[in-house]
Amino acid sequence: MADQNEPPPAHQPGPTVQPEPRWTGPQWIGPQGLGQPTPLRSDGVGLPYLDDDEPQRPVGRRRALAAFGGTAAVVAGGVALGLSPQVRGLFGDAGPTVAGDATGPTVTDGTPARPSGQQASTVRTYTEQNESYMGSRAGKELRRNTPTGGRSYSGPAAAAEATKVTVKTVLAKDPVLHLARRATFGATPRLVAEIRKVGIDAWIRTQLEPAKIAPTRGELKLADLPTLKLNSRQLRDQREQLDQRGAQPEKEVVDATIARQIWSDRQLFEVMVDFWNDFLHVAADFDGGGPYRTAFDRDVVRAHALGSYPEMLVAANRHPALLLYLNQNDSRADAVNENLARENLELYSVGVDGGYREKDVRQAALLQTGRGVDDGEYVFRPDRHYVGKVKILGFSHANDSADPKKAEAAIDAYLTYLALHPSTAKYVAQNLAVRFVSDTPPKSLVDRLAKTYTANRGRIRPVLMTLFSSSEFWAAVGQKVRRPLEYLVATYRVLGVAPDASPGHDNRDNRRTPYAQGLRQVHDKLRELGHHPMGQPTPDGYPDVYLAWTSAGTMVNGWNEAGDLLTGRRTQFTYTAAERLVADPPGTAGAYVDALARRLVQQKLTTRERELILDIAGVPAGAKVDATLGGAVVAVARAILASPQHHLR
Repeated sequence: MADQNEPPPAHQPGPTVQPEPRWTGPQWIGPQGLGQPTPLRSDGVGLPYLDDDEPQRPVGRRRALAAFGGTAAVVAGGVALGLSPQVRGLFGDAGPTVAGDATGPTVTDGTPARPSGQQASTVRTYTEQNESYMGSRAGKELRRNTPTGGRSYSGPAAAAEATKVTVKTVLAKDPVLHLARRATFGATPRLVAEIRKVGIDAWIRTQLEPAKIAPTRGELKLADLPTLKLNSRQLRDQREQLDQRGAQPEKEVVDATIARQIWSDRQLFEVMVDFWNDFLHVAADFDGGGPYRTAFDRDVVRAHALGSYPEMLVAANRHPALLLYLNQNDSRADAVNENLARENLELYSVGVDGGYREKDVRQAALLQTGRGVDDGEYVFRPDRHYVGKVKILGFSHANDSADPKKAEAAIDAYLTYLALHPSTAKYVAQNLAVRFVSDTPPKSLVDRLAKTYTANRGRIRPVLMTLFSSSEFWAAVGQKVRRPLEYLVATYRVLGVAPDASPGHDNRDNRRTPYAQGLRQVHDKLRELGHHPMGQPTPDGYPDVYLAWTSAGTMVNGWNEAGDLLTGRRTQFTYTAAERLVADPPGTAGAYVDALARRLVQQKLTTRERELILDIAGVPAGAKVDATLGGAVVAVARAILASPQHHLR
């Protein structure tokens, strides 16, 4: 964690923690070093808010919650990594000892966090970022519990039935729950019931055809965001009027993405949109990009998220958002800008280890000259295009004409070649396996996915079907941890937060609807947590491994937000009261805790976790209780949402 006004201090084992720390969100370390720090939390928010100990309770709620929620960070791969040193410092000795901390240059036992010496600040590609973080002792512990091999079956249901889950995990080894956690932004009782009713195969087939799934009320209400309906030229020309209405397109495209993650029934599609937003990344709020990112989301990412990656890459390279983001508009034959050419190789296709050299970057940059943006639209300028033979990796082209039709055909042929390159197949496969299976996915699965990608010329649906039909997917229960956005969205989903304003909501800002205001508040909270859609400022997407997100402040902040949802503080939405989460709640404390756990995390807690929860409630298991659990139902529900069962996906 780094203060806003000072460079981050070197990591020291067992940090000293001040009585009332002020937390920033996690800061991703990208190619340019530390990313932009998130705003400091205001005084009185964070730990003091969590500290609701009461003298009459036998065990303080804060300590019990810390002991319980601390194990969530993380019981991954069966190795109880537990609390990070920062969190243990906050809460005393609660929680088990970690195997190692990868957030700095050393781990708690003094050994190097990244034995290769490779620091995240020097890492360029999405895969390399993840591998850098996993090059720690804690990463090795995760690897030890990851299945190392597997096989493919005739379909997902057959693979689920035949696969025995052998990894150590606190999660229930129920294939329906596993699918709901991995292929969506969070299981809900309705979703789980739907999968059980139609079956695994039918549910996946339906999810792979999102256009056939009816929009939900939350999606229909996106009409409240005026910028989503406008094209890039309209957004540019109407910027002043939109600003007066409090409608910024670069923010509303993020607001809309969050809404879809929470409320859409097209969950697998939204997961893949999020995946591509990290893989083929264009920041939502890059300088000058406001009018263009909405169209990039619609015409590039969403148009091809379950389609063809070669088509997505070609479309992206003709889109003003990417051309402006990576300075292609400034590139011409006599003054070449290499940014887009480099990222097309390093980030968007073969990867840094894909076999290209600097001369390939230069040749690609020359070939792509001429493409740019004029008056808000994509253009090709023949007078800026380099004419002459080019050779990039195994691709060669005469490129002997500046005629737009011929020159652009040459560029598109090159991009298609890149997208279908064997290194790209492996790169896409690796990242999909990291997203859906494990921070350290088995090579057998990566190879199988890459083979399917190549055989189907980069079409994504067959690759996903191969993934879901593989034993490695079904064997990896509990091998992924929710990143901050995923944790928060899953919490909204499982609590059944509805997109309509609460009764009595005071809509003080008449320029924007309660729904639009509420989404912006969720967006701002995710910015505070350091993880929001399209939020990474540099071209590398957010990392998708747990060790990149270890942050005491983020964990506590997430617990506090869960408390806010349970008490309905954000009145732009409607909530189920905590005492009504369980229909006909049992009359004894232990049975009530069990029922609440089944409602929120779809399974029973361990005996130790149940004891800690009862400590939070301050009553024994056999005590008679009402629907409010003696006034403790919010604290208990919040603690369950701090459990490993809710943090893991």
